[in-house]
Amino acid sequence: MRRVLNAKFKIDPGFISFYKSRPPHFGFNGLGEIAYRRSYSRIKEDGTKEQWFETVERVVNGTMNLLIKHSLEANLKVDLNQLQNIAQTMYGKIFDFKFMPPGRGLWAMGTKLTEAKQIYASLNNCAFVTTENCTDESLSKPFTFLMDMSMLGVGVGFDTKGASSVTIKTPNQHKDLFVIEDSREGWVSSVKKLLDSYFIKNKPTMEFDYSKLRPEGAQLKTFGGTCSGPEPLKVLHKEIRMVLDKLAGKGITTRAIVDIMNMIAKCVIAGNIRKTAEIAFGEPDDEEFLNLKNYRKYPERALYGWTSNNSVFAKLGMDYTRVCDNILYNGEPGFCWLENMRAYGRMLEPANYKDHRAAGGNPCLEQTLESYEMCCLVETFPNRHESYAEYEDTLKFAYLYAKIVTLGLSHWTETSEIVTRNRRIGCSMSGIAQFLGRHQLHTLKDWLIKGYDAVRAYDLDLSNKLKVNPSIKSTSIKPSGTVSLLAGATPGMHYPESLYYIRRIRFPKNNELYDLLLNSGYKVKEDVYSKNGMDMVVEIPVYVGENVRSIKEVSMKEQLEMAVFLQKYWADNQVSCTVQFDPKTEGHLLTKALDEYQYKLKGISFLPRFNPQDSTYKQLPYEEITKDKYLKLIKHIERMSTSKLTNKELYDPKSEEFCDNDICSI
Repeated sequence: MRRVLNAKFKIDPGFISFYKSRPPHFGFNGLGEIAYRRSYSRIKEDGTKEQWFETVERVVNGTMNLLIKHSLEANLKVDLNQLQNIAQTMYGKIFDFKFMPPGRGLWAMGTKLTEAKQIYASLNNCAFVTTENCTDESLSKPFTFLMDMSMLGVGVGFDTKGASSVTIKTPNQHKDLFVIEDSREGWVSSVKKLLDSYFIKNKPTMEFDYSKLRPEGAQLKTFGGTCSGPEPLKVLHKEIRMVLDKLAGKGITTRAIVDIMNMIAKCVIAGNIRKTAEIAFGEPDDEEFLNLKNYRKYPERALYGWTSNNSVFAKLGMDYTRVCDNILYNGEPGFCWLENMRAYGRMLEPANYKDHRAAGGNPCLEQTLESYEMCCLVETFPNRHESYAEYEDTLKFAYLYAKIVTLGLSHWTETSEIVTRNRRIGCSMSGIAQFLGRHQLHTLKDWLIKGYDAVRAYDLDLSNKLKVNPSIKSTSIKPSGTVSLLAGATPGMHYPESLYYIRRIRFPKNNELYDLLLNSGYKVKEDVYSKNGMDMVVEIPVYVGENVRSIKEVSMKEQLEMAVFLQKYWADNQVSCTVQFDPKTEGHLLTKALDEYQYKLKGISFLPRFNPQDSTYKQLPYEEITKDKYLKLIKHIERMSTSKLTNKELYDPKSEEFCDNDICSI
């Protein structure tokens, strides 16, 4: 046993050598590979960047190490031969895009962040925190929890129930200097100090020393990426003061809570640490909350309001008319039926109230969550399987990955206690629109029912072997984004914008991929919005798949029915669904639709359908094209040779600022 304790698990090098010579089948004519290079390929010690076979190796080794750590702590037998077999099967399924860990896992698993520092929160997609029942001394805690998790790449939901709970004080004339340490913890502590000076009576005015913070461009060795320097934090401190100075002597408002949370997200994103996401939950009769995305009324919020999705805690039987007026304008807010989230698993089954402590959800609302709870999602791709038997085998290993992540406890005590009790995960599906292009709906129903039963049976067996609680809930449908691009899958249950399209990604001209993309036959053009003429746009032709329907062919009602179908037969958490609708022909149906579907869903959001022809924006991220144009474009494209890429990073600053580093519609 001591030999295992002192050694790190390593998958058999002979096994890896087989995959080293196999080109991975990234999706969508190179789009998947570019997304991988930009978001998940880490810099190795020799200065070059990981290849896909190396990323998968790192992730699987890290997963097995976490399993071994738990097994030793729980006095469980460790069979290294068995672990080697499990690791190799898991490796093959990830390499071939049968299932994928979340973007979080692809980036952080098996790195110093988890192996040495044991910051396991970085492996999770989502979290939630409430501001309810906070006192003067505790109100800063939800804000610092959100900031800490956001800096680790976790998408965080929060509510506004703490409005009016605390009277904002004016800091006294004494001054206190806080020297900010050059770490995530240092940034978070500075925000706590500043907030407490306004929330707690007789606190001194805070001043900050930023001299220890690394300059802009310095490399972040543990988390990866480069440092922004202190400027985003300085701006955040200034913005928080501006919000709270105006409220001196008054109760904290709904808007102040959301503003500060949004400003924190803007700081994290500007800090170049990791893209993150938020969802704000408010009450449906709170006019201030309903207007937060009304930039005609609050134009100054446009600078930071985009960092969160906004949803209301809808009440069953409520009048939806007032909220629907806002949806017609900008698609927000969305709806969260907490009553259904607490009462039900799958809507196929009777109410069981297992989740009676639930307080909210994650930024794309596919997960029910308690306050300070976090969870891990995994993504499976049924369309990449030829039979249900093959898919069920994949579910086993996808679920194993997510369950193992729950073994890595958080540095927040409250979070660890809840995760230990709930072991909540979200085993998700993507490429559903593509699957229905090949199979009948009845086949999908059959896979959903059998798959759910298999997941629950496997969870009971695995939980017993690991000596942990069974998962309170296990399945969901996430909206996805980058991860599904790697696999060439449509995201979650959503339909594509069109069957053939051009996907545009921005990156700097001095990036090492510039010549590579040109030589591979992609069209690369100067970004017309570049301020310095150094940013470029690559155009990638995409074909979604045979018999796949585009969103323009699917009515609002049919999208709602598909969400109900998946909530009924698969998701015991939630189905993340943003329903696109035509404001002219379907807008008047919103209220009646919500009145009908409130008893069949746990959450939903809507988005007025956008007509690209009506836009004056050039070089749109998506451009519909004909089949003939697609075939013409791909004739000139060859597979990229990326084996000698070094440490210059590809980026796309506006492609995925939301949710779980994947995408949520805003």
